Amino acid sequence: MSAHCCGHGHDHEAASPVYRRILWIALAVNLAMFAVEIGAGIAAQSASLLADSLDFLGDAANYGISLFVLGMALQWRARASLIKAATMGLFGLWVAGTTIQHAIAGTVPEAPVMGMVGALALAANLGVAVLLYRWRDGDSNMRSVWICTRNDAIGNLAVLAAAAGVFGLGAGWPDYAVAAIMSGLALTGAFQVTRQALAELAHTRSAAPAE
Repeated sequence: MSAHCCGHGHDHEAASPVYRRILWIALAVNLAMFAVEIGAGIAAQSASLLADSLDFLGDAANYGISLFVLGMALQWRARASLIKAATMGLFGLWVAGTTIQHAIAGTVPEAPVMGMVGALALAANLGVAVLLYRWRDGDSNMRSVWICTRNDAIGNLAVLAAAAGVFGLGAGWPDYAVAAIMSGLALTGAFQVTRQALAELAHTRSAAPAE
């Protein structure tokens, strides 16, 4: 999809009241789940839950930025997307570092807590994903919102798989593996959003003289 298509074909939808309300709902859900998961992650000593909790916090901030730039010109939305891509990338690097620390320490998390909280997080993210599905192919700002939500749902499924692995094996490596996957998803998403945002900025610069 070209920068021109993303930039102008979805301007009206990006500023729609429906989309704005959905972003507010997503913001509230992510803040609530951050509070739940950060406490559970610390209590259960789970790298994947801690990673997922900060992902919820980062997404809440991203939804807030998206709300702020709704209705603004494409170049401002693209710049906001670059900020969000940077936070996604930093999150990925933090998760990688945390995972390495847990692996070195040989931490074995509490599987029942991981399973219960992971299931709750999956339900929350699937609900938000259903609401956002219509806007998954918009400009870089809208796409970054969708990618974050999609990655969260995938990450929650992985947390549930890790909980089953930890419970069945009595070892922490499934937790480390899932946290590593979540790190990779964040870094990949950051790359995708950055590439599209830069293309949109380049388009606005090239179109400015003609306009």
